[in-house]
Amino acid sequence: MASTADIGRRGEDAAVAFLEAAGCRTLDRNYRFGREEIDAVVFEPTPADDGGMIVFVEVKARSGAGYGAPEAAVDEAKQRAILRVAEAYMHERRLIPSPVRFDVVAVHFGDGEPRIEHFKNAFGYFT
Repeated sequence: MASTADIGRRGEDAAVAFLEAAGCRTLDRNYRFGREEIDAVVFEPTPADDGGMIVFVEVKARSGAGYGAPEAAVDEAKQRAILRVAEAYMHERRLIPSPVRFDVVAVHFGDGEPRIEHFKNAFGYFT
């Protein structure tokens, strides 16, 4: 049986592969600010290739339904933590005032290929 760390790592790998296949470019993975972390930071170009958006991605993976839907684990406290990490990232990389979005990617492991759900603009913003 896989550990929760293994499931999380596999979930992050699957989510990043999914986003890259959709045209995103990975900027960072597991970026830490203090004791908090964001799973992935990607750049999503616009269809007209006239700019794009920085997307902070929280990945939640589950191997069964016993703990509920993965996306439900991104509660208000987790959202606030992600906002803090994102703000630090933007300042550190001097990316302000680039457009930003916060997504959640839920990865469901079971038999066969993982099932991935992408929740764009899942929560909040900062200025």
